[in-house]
Amino acid sequence: MLLPLSNASPSPEPQIKKPKGPPDFKRNDPFKSLKAFLAAHYPSFNQPRICLFLSIFFIQILLLVAFRSLPLSLHRRRQHFPSPFSTRHHQHLNQTVATIATAPSIVKEEGSCEFGKIFVYELPSALNKELVSNCDELNPWSSSCAALSNDGFGPVATGISSVVPENLSPAWYWTDQFVSEILVHNRILNHKCRTQDPNNASAFYIPFYAGLAVGKFLFFNYSSAKERDSHCEMMLKWVQDQPYFQRNDGWDHFMTMGRISWDFRRSKDKDWGSSCIYKQGMRNITRLLIERNPWDYFDVGVPYPTGFHPRRDDDVVQWQDFVRNRNRKNLFCFAGAKRSLVKNDFRGLLLNHCRNASDSCRVVDCAGSKCSNGTSLILETFLDSSFCLQPRGDSFTRRSIFDCMIAGSIPVLFWKRSAYYQYEWFLPGEPESYSVFIDRNEVKNGTTSIRKVLESYSEEKIKRMREKVIEYIPKFVYARPQGGLETIKDAFDVAMDGVLRRFREQGQPGFRW
Repeated sequence: MLLPLSNASPSPEPQIKKPKGPPDFKRNDPFKSLKAFLAAHYPSFNQPRICLFLSIFFIQILLLVAFRSLPLSLHRRRQHFPSPFSTRHHQHLNQTVATIATAPSIVKEEGSCEFGKIFVYELPSALNKELVSNCDELNPWSSSCAALSNDGFGPVATGISSVVPENLSPAWYWTDQFVSEILVHNRILNHKCRTQDPNNASAFYIPFYAGLAVGKFLFFNYSSAKERDSHCEMMLKWVQDQPYFQRNDGWDHFMTMGRISWDFRRSKDKDWGSSCIYKQGMRNITRLLIERNPWDYFDVGVPYPTGFHPRRDDDVVQWQDFVRNRNRKNLFCFAGAKRSLVKNDFRGLLLNHCRNASDSCRVVDCAGSKCSNGTSLILETFLDSSFCLQPRGDSFTRRSIFDCMIAGSIPVLFWKRSAYYQYEWFLPGEPESYSVFIDRNEVKNGTTSIRKVLESYSEEKIKRMREKVIEYIPKFVYARPQGGLETIKDAFDVAMDGVLRRFREQGQPGFRW
């Protein structure tokens, strides 16, 4: 926050000495006094031409002063667009309810690109296209080619027409959770605010598939730190040679990294992942990630890709009506698997808790491959439940949170970092309006019953919360058309708006450090 430059208590004005030369003019006739003063010092002032010239000159001065006092623009003042993790969040990190301000903004506005245009770099193909072409080499256990098919949306979902409206089943895919780099790249190439002239750009997109590049090495014990960093170093060397990067030291550049932030934050060579985010040159680049580091301003959390990819506005509206009118037979549900290697595994506790409340809770044990892409079991479970239990995944977040909300189910969270500190641009500003937070430690020590907490919510309260979840569904989905939906903003649109507004804000004096 900028503080006023003036002091709180102004110093007294200095004494003004009385001039020696001019006579003591009468104050009730300033123009006559001014004329007398000028006549005394400048005898030629009595000449008519000189008098006319000076009169015009003084009028121009008065007009200039008057116009400078008017506002420079009649446009509405731009509202402050907060960073994904403001200073206020640091102060209230331990509060039960986070206070995050964002507007729904789910309807597109026609018109010009108010916050600027985007230039997309043409990177060496080894940093994106070749990674997709070599999809057989991205996974140590099986081919990733099917997962990357259909422009990254994956195979069309089969056998799902018994769960969703038949005319909407073509909008469902078995989409992998780590493909956001491909989805964003394809969409941004067709964005209305893309420019082919970098001189007209206020934002520069780096289409590097960082997640695909490092993913192939994550599960090989013999992969070296050099191998895991090689693609990132190649990208940075190329980008740092660009004059537009050098101009602002990367402050107006952004990219998508299709995995969680921690996969790119290796501190030691022997540790997990790459050290891409810690590389020289990455510091000022804004990064779109499915899980962010809440303490890094340049990390921005974006929704995990899910299976629903609407083709048009009508798909969104029809799906919202479908989940709104769904008859939900279960109070709550849980879909997940135990982590046998984790001490005091919370997921296992939830599985047991749900089984003990089988008349109210539906459980899907995801041991093995029961919950992998290619099954509609989880979607059906969420559709039939008012609430869905959402512990942390292998990291603080999990895709299941978005699967749950797209089905119109209300998420029950046990870690604030699972959503509240992650997806500020995409979730309502009041967490209690769309979710339930339960202290996991109270569940562990038996002082809180999940069932009793959820049973305390009235039908009317559940209806209001579900409606808030349904209202925000457009912000959770990545639309199928490369040009986006007709009038509704999806997750991609919201992310682009956020980046462009952020860069406008960063351009203000004194913002950068």
